Amino acid sequence: MYTKAFSYVHGTFALKHLPYIYLNSFGFLGLLICATWLHFGFKRRKLIKFRDKFFQQNGGHLLSVENVEPSKIFTAEELEKATSNFSEDRILGRGGYGVVYRGILPGNHLVAIKKSRIMDEGQIEQFINEVVILTQINHRNVVKLLGCCLETEVPLLVYEYVSNGTLLHHIHKSGISWLSWENRLRIASEVAGALAYLHSAASMPIIHRDIKSANILLDDTYITKVSDFGASRLVSLDQPQVSTLVQGTLGCLDPEYFRTSHLTEKSDVYSFGIVLIELLTGKRPICSERPQEERNLATYFIMSMKENRLFQILEPRVVREGSLEQLQTFAELVRRCLRMKGEEQPTMKEVAMELEGLRKFTKHPWANHHQQYHEETMSLMSESSDHYDVPLSPHNANTTEISGPYSLGSNTIFPTNGPR
Repeated sequence: MYTKAFSYVHGTFALKHLPYIYLNSFGFLGLLICATWLHFGFKRRKLIKFRDKFFQQNGGHLLSVENVEPSKIFTAEELEKATSNFSEDRILGRGGYGVVYRGILPGNHLVAIKKSRIMDEGQIEQFINEVVILTQINHRNVVKLLGCCLETEVPLLVYEYVSNGTLLHHIHKSGISWLSWENRLRIASEVAGALAYLHSAASMPIIHRDIKSANILLDDTYITKVSDFGASRLVSLDQPQVSTLVQGTLGCLDPEYFRTSHLTEKSDVYSFGIVLIELLTGKRPICSERPQEERNLATYFIMSMKENRLFQILEPRVVREGSLEQLQTFAELVRRCLRMKGEEQPTMKEVAMELEGLRKFTKHPWANHHQQYHEETMSLMSESSDHYDVPLSPHNANTTEISGPYSLGSNTIFPTNGPR
């Protein structure tokens, strides 16, 4: 009886105070949710603050000053997801200023994402410089900038994905079947056309400053794409040259630019001449494993022309497939690109026109006749001599020799006593 009474009283008490129990539980749950919301809100505000700091640190304010709007501003989450959090197996290549990753955006859209190394103020300027320049370029043979991300510790650039690697790789990889003489001429013509556009058709003239086979990419149909504009410079129309800290790549740097610190469009002409020699010979611009007189390819090429033994250093396939007239004209064009004085070099527009003319010659009905004559001539030469002594042109007697090696340093900035 007492038990029943206690149970009744206890039950009545519990029912009476049940709303208060639930109210306290919901109150605690509400406080927990509120605290969680405040915690994540604080973390989000902190993240936004950090990203704003990185945006400013990575040159966002400079883009505003330059009035530049990249095609798209990507978020850090988008690019982390696209690269599997910048996984090692997504790396396409490494350079002096960063790493390039293959990224997959929604819709299976492939992109190349360039992640800079920890940057100082000078590197940030170079990064912004590349963005500023690429947003002003619209050419089928120049790699396209799709956007950037500035809210990470180091800035990220997003480019179109170019699938077939660098020209450097294809020239020096043995057994490349597609790299015929006709394709070499096409590649040379495409790159020359892109540089001519940069020098004379862009909204403001652009000097690339680091033309080399490693900065020429090939897409899935082997169309060329000029890349890496981090060292490039805009040039005002009333200022044909820029005084700057000397920067360039081993074996490709214009000697006049190195000597004077005056950067002009002819600096690109010289460097492009080195690319043309690579296409002709299949040799690297600088190689310490070659004999002393052959280590600098530019010097060796000019000396070979002067001594009428150029055919000894040309790649055998080039000799087989190119007509004598084509090779003579091509080599003479290279020699002019490598002249020591800029005013004596052709413009990139002139170079592009000459190369396009050579390409048309390969498709001309008479070209087959010239090729047959060339093959017969080379056959006779091989029977009568162990090497070729073929005079390329009557102008060779006046060929200006490049004296001394101009091997300076790969991807290096060179301090000089010239003006900055």
